[in-house]
Amino acid sequence: MFIDAHAHMISRTTDDYQAMAAAGVVALIEPSFWIGQPRTYVGTYVDYLSHIVGFERFRASQFGIRHYCTIGLNSKEANNEELAEGVMEILPQFALKEGVVAIGEIGYDEQTPLEDKYFRAQLELAKELDLPVMIHTPHRDKKKGTLRSMDVCREHGVDPNKIVVDHNNEETVEDVLDRGFWAAFSIYPSTKMGNVRMVELLKRYGGDRVILDSATDWGISDPLAVPKTAELARQSGVSEEAIRKATYANALTAYGQSGQMSEADWIDGLRVDQTQLHEGNSILRGGRDPVVENVKAGTAGLIIE
Repeated sequence: MFIDAHAHMISRTTDDYQAMAAAGVVALIEPSFWIGQPRTYVGTYVDYLSHIVGFERFRASQFGIRHYCTIGLNSKEANNEELAEGVMEILPQFALKEGVVAIGEIGYDEQTPLEDKYFRAQLELAKELDLPVMIHTPHRDKKKGTLRSMDVCREHGVDPNKIVVDHNNEETVEDVLDRGFWAAFSIYPSTKMGNVRMVELLKRYGGDRVILDSATDWGISDPLAVPKTAELARQSGVSEEAIRKATYANALTAYGQSGQMSEADWIDGLRVDQTQLHEGNSILRGGRDPVVENVKAGTAGLIIE
């Protein structure tokens, strides 16, 4: 069984859900993020957040996958102060929705004063609601931004055990682990962290406090990155215990602190009922027969012919 702890499924197809279920993904976490172009007003944020706590949760369930999400103002759009102020007003109501396991992904992009302002404000929201935090580390000046992110968390008195620092690489991982934070890695083609590199890190650091995810989104990315990396690690001699921690158990422990995510949600299997509708919508097309069955955790493999 696998948990993909960072997957932007709003940008993926039902085929991806089918493939993930067939590969053993039993649960995933969808962080709120930048959609590829700037949102123009707060209403578009409301609709987006409503989608990932609503329809996307339904869509995943139709393939035997438990869907969770994180809620936050992303660092890119924190630079639009008018938008950011509006988003901050609505975040608390969404953060309390069923299935929300953290505030995130938040942090720095260009490391501007506005990004810093809203990063800190959202850390305070996480403290108020007693939720974990998912941190987005910047693509440029990554080490500087990662260290700064952790320093700010410390300043605000947030327990490192409740902070998942994502998008790590070879130059950041040691600092993150040494400071007691969770170190997440996005296995992403051509950038962030490739699976061969990730296997080498697992050999060096083991599986403690390490979390693997796909960060699959609207770009060139792989929704099967977690199970593929697990298999490569297995072939490379990484222990089963380390693989299980990095691809399943650690994500469950870190985000389970929200009280919204538990192994009991899927361990005895899931009821898949494709006759169900969400706001009148079905995943089925063209008169296909719906699947209605109990699916054992990690063995879904649902195919709609």
